[in-house]
Amino acid sequence: MRMHRVTFPLWFLSIFIITLTFCSVLKATVSTIKTGYRVTKSTVKGTVWVVRETYQFTKEATNLVYHIGEFTFEVVRAPLALPLVRDEIQTIDGLPVTEAIRLGRVKTAPYTVNGSRYIPMTVTSAQIYEETGLASWYGEETRRLPGGSMRTNGELFNPDGLTAAHKYLPLPTHVQVTNLENGRSIMVRVNDHGPFPSRHNPASGKRIIDVSRGAAEQLGFVEQGTARVHVETIQLQEG
Repeated sequence: MRMHRVTFPLWFLSIFIITLTFCSVLKATVSTIKTGYRVTKSTVKGTVWVVRETYQFTKEATNLVYHIGEFTFEVVRAPLALPLVRDEIQTIDGLPVTEAIRLGRVKTAPYTVNGSRYIPMTVTSAQIYEETGLASWYGEETRRLPGGSMRTNGELFNPDGLTAAHKYLPLPTHVQVTNLENGRSIMVRVNDHGPFPSRHNPASGKRIIDVSRGAAEQLGFVEQGTARVHVETIQLQEG
C-alpha cells in the first residue's frame, strides 16, 4: 500500500503555534486554586477557627474555589477600578480604600465610615467570637453596575454567593449563621465590612451581620428582610 505524506501550509502552522502560545499565557494569568475543607470540632467549647488559611489568594491566583461540606465557595479577585459595595467606607489603615486593598492592609486594619472609626477584632479574639442578634441582607442593587462591584477585601461581589459583611471580624473569616426563627443554618465567607447606620435608618447599624441575597435565600428571610440569628466562627481543616 502506498503511503501519502500529509503536509500543512505555513500559514496553518503559524496560526496553530500562536493559538498554543495564547492559551499558555491565558492559563498563566487566570489561575484557579481548588481545594476542600471539613469542619472540625474543638475540644474547648467556643474555640473555633481556621487551621489552614490556604483559602486566601496567593500572588499568582485570580480565582479560588473551595468546599466546606456541602457549601461551595467561588471567589474572584476584583479589578481595583470597580466601585465598592460599601462606598461609605472612607479609609482603611489611614489609606484610601483601594490603596489599602492593593497593599494587602485590610484583614484587621482599622477603618473609617462617615467619620466614625471602627477597629476590627484581632485574629485571636475572633477565634472565640459568637453572637446573637439581627441579620439583614444586601447587594441586589449591585446587579445594575456594569462589571460588578468590589468587597472591602478586594473580592468581586456575587449577590448569589454565600458571603457576608461584619463590622469587626477579620477579612476573610468563615462563620456559621443560624436563623433562629426557622432553624436553618449555613456557612458564609465574611469578606466585607458592615452593616453601618444609614441616614434613613440609623438603627441598621445595630444589626450584627449583613449577608448576600444568596445566603438570605438559603436562610429563608429574603422576603421579610431581617431575621434573628446566631453567628459564630468555625474551624476548618484541609481535606
